Amino acid sequence: MKIGAVVLAAGSGSRMKSSVKKQYMEIGGKPLIYYTLKAFEKGPQEVTVLVTSPGDEEYCQKEIVEKYGLSSDIVICAGGAERYDSVYAGLMALPKDTDIVMIHDGARPFVNRQIMDRTVNAAAEYTAAVCGMPVKDTIKMADNEGFAASTPDRKKLWMVQTPQTFSYPLIKSLYEKLEQEKEVLIAHGLNITDDAMLVETFSDKKVKLVEGSYDNIKITTPEDIALAESLIDKYDMI
Repeated sequence: MKIGAVVLAAGSGSRMKSSVKKQYMEIGGKPLIYYTLKAFEKGPQEVTVLVTSPGDEEYCQKEIVEKYGLSSDIVICAGGAERYDSVYAGLMALPKDTDIVMIHDGARPFVNRQIMDRTVNAAAEYTAAVCGMPVKDTIKMADNEGFAASTPDRKKLWMVQTPQTFSYPLIKSLYEKLEQEKEVLIAHGLNITDDAMLVETFSDKKVKLVEGSYDNIKITTPEDIALAESLIDKYDMI
């Protein structure tokens, strides 16, 4: 199999409440996105596409890839206004003969090779796979007035993470469909929040859930920075 990876780092990180974009904030003296790319250096893919905010391509090449001596197999391209625009740009930047693609949030630096392999193997068998972990807390569904409406069975609930991994021809075709029809779909209230949702909505394929890690956190708020600092030594990523 020819495996590719798309790492998304085009967001603004508004919930971080910082003038520095989240992906460039320092953890242990290095930018957050460095750790994610470093983790993918140990991955099974042949090519990694880093999707940045438009205008950040040269900065990422010089100040991230070259400065820290990261792999020369990293291709940098500009993303779009929404996450799905950035995923589409990343998919289009991969070699056309790619068989399997991992799509990963750049703000999840603590992914590891074992998680990647599990999603790749599951995608090879089932066409679509995402990693995640069973929820630890009881979940309540709320009604429109903010009252508890129901309590779903916790044993069936997962926290979904990335990488989300797919047959490249399948996910590419679905994103092409989305790109062509997104204005109509958005007008009808469809909000695509992850890649698996696209498969669930526009194909007859089931998405296989595989084990991720409770450490595979997404750095989103200032509180997450302190948690990430505590995990760096554990993952030997300095």
